[in-house]
Amino acid sequence: MQRRPPAIFIAESLGLDFLNSIATPVDAPVDWLDGGDGLFEWLAQAKLVPADALDELKARAMPGELDKVADQARALREWFRKFVHKHMGRPLSPKALQELGPLNKILQHDEAFSQISRHREHDGDRFELRVMRRWRSPESLLLPIAEALAKFVCEEDFARVKACQGHQCTLVFADHTRMQARRWCSMAVCGNRSKQAAYRKRMRNKR
Repeated sequence: MQRRPPAIFIAESLGLDFLNSIATPVDAPVDWLDGGDGLFEWLAQAKLVPADALDELKARAMPGELDKVADQARALREWFRKFVHKHMGRPLSPKALQELGPLNKILQHDEAFSQISRHREHDGDRFELRVMRRWRSPESLLLPIAEALAKFVCEEDFARVKACQGHQCTLVFADHTRMQARRWCSMAVCGNRSKQAAYRKRMRNKR
């Protein structure tokens, strides 16, 4: 099987980066959640699940169990994509809460807890309160994703959410620039393609 390129994290929000887990970085579509292994790789790159928890869940999983969770993750992604595209470009209305039932349903299964742990710094150690999570089943992998989506809904200004203006690009992002002038997922990719297309058009018009 051909190895996937690294996942795309350009959205300024993990919630939107989750939507960007299917994209066309070059010429062929890539779905980073196309199966259980892909889901594990994406979660590891997003740093949403500790490596030891991923290893333990993979070792305990029954055949086909991880692929089933990947199916659920893709369904969650496409549901949330519809929600974002419906509300992007303007402040989120309080009425939108009525549409977030599927997300709250996943969050109800969370087994998060707080624990005091030691944090090492260059000038010595200190204690800190960390939020931990019990990873009892492969379905628990949906919890950090749902949490990232919920944080995005609660903390992001939907008026700043944009779709890349690149031709056939499907990536979305939160525009945190001062003048909200960001147009591309990446200047090195879609921005450069747009400049090249504009240059070729000017050259044709001069003929």
